[in-house]
Amino acid sequence: MSESTVYAIKLDEYIVDDIYQRLPDNVFSLIIPGFKIVLKPNWIRESHISRPKEWEQVITHPTVITAVLKKVLEKLQGLGSISIIDGPETSASFEEIISHYPVPLWKKMANETGIILDIIDLREDEWISDGNVVVERKKLPGDPYGSTQINLVDNTSEFFSHSPKNGYFGADSNINETNQAHDGSNNLYRVSRSVIEADVFINLPKLKTHKKAGITCSLKNLVGINTYKNYLPHNSIGTFEDGGDQFPVKNSKSVIESFLMPLIHQKILIKPYLAKIFSPILRLGVKLFGNNSQTIRGGSWYGNDTLWRTVLDLNKILMYGDPDGTMRRDEWSEVKQYITVVDGIIAGEGDGPKSPDTVTLGFIFCGTNPVATDAVCASFMGFDPLKIPSIAKAFSIKRYILTDFNYDQIEVNFNNENFKIREIPAKFNKKFRPPYAWIGHIELN
Repeated sequence: MSESTVYAIKLDEYIVDDIYQRLPDNVFSLIIPGFKIVLKPNWIRESHISRPKEWEQVITHPTVITAVLKKVLEKLQGLGSISIIDGPETSASFEEIISHYPVPLWKKMANETGIILDIIDLREDEWISDGNVVVERKKLPGDPYGSTQINLVDNTSEFFSHSPKNGYFGADSNINETNQAHDGSNNLYRVSRSVIEADVFINLPKLKTHKKAGITCSLKNLVGINTYKNYLPHNSIGTFEDGGDQFPVKNSKSVIESFLMPLIHQKILIKPYLAKIFSPILRLGVKLFGNNSQTIRGGSWYGNDTLWRTVLDLNKILMYGDPDGTMRRDEWSEVKQYITVVDGIIAGEGDGPKSPDTVTLGFIFCGTNPVATDAVCASFMGFDPLKIPSIAKAFSIKRYILTDFNYDQIEVNFNNENFKIREIPAKFNKKFRPPYAWIGHIELN
């Protein structure tokens, strides 16, 4: 199949055999006996943030993973290995995430075919939080096969020539560490060695909106291959007027918050014993400055000019990175074998990725290129793919390209009929509700 072709498979229910039988065999022909395979679901956290009984619109459904595992085991024919891995957000409980999944069944399926199956939490750290404040930090084993640190220097990174004067926010309160990792020339990432060593990487994202990226699908799901998340810039500090993308406009609240938050992070929140004392004050601050679902902060808007760079860099590392920390030759023939199966039967809209509302789309999407697949998925959501930075910017990458086709060559295959990306029938347009600060800026015209 062409890498610019994406299969849209209509499925109204989560039934393992139905999904397994509909997965296109020609896509999985990439897998041959003896290969090392990685399955990477979206396991961001155990449930919706404010509705803990809801999880199906937040993480990849168990039946999708089981169906893909069955297909992979069939192709390996008893030779090779499989790892099911992710690096959830640092405050998530891996034990509670895994409780949603039939792990004994997966082990049994693998054992019956003589295949080694690992289930791995890639994180090196886990946090215990009180609200949004980290009050305890503990070390985790991480990837048992280790991690690989890769430096994308100068124009090999999408951060080349992007130098916000106030620097970047990462995933933690240690702002200096994030900015040392991205200093204007060097761009450090620490990722799972299991992922880099895999012969075929199988991405299993949940289709959702994302308040910092527009959507989260195949491209954005690679944040979870990191073993150390504070190397990942999420937004640039300050207002748009000051060269940042933390806030879109400069007003009294944004000026105060952009001044105070770096100080609070670096002087207080980085120390758990102080963070515990400070937690009630931070909750008061939320009342004064607004909660995250209805207030633009932290780059949670359509003008975030930072996160897409992180996302595309990670996809370059997946496609071209070697276990010794070097990059392969900058040629399309060097890219890693790749499959993506997107869980869009039940999807998420609105305040994603951690607090989305349920929307029933009724589709599984399958392809061998993340950019093409995400463009098709965005179209089915009722969004314009070229208004989503991680998709649009992927076509202008100069070093370590992620596509060997242009946007207009993307096709969706539905019931053996092909449609060009700009000609997808309107009946497939579900019109997802965008995140709060993307409304009016992402939708198809």
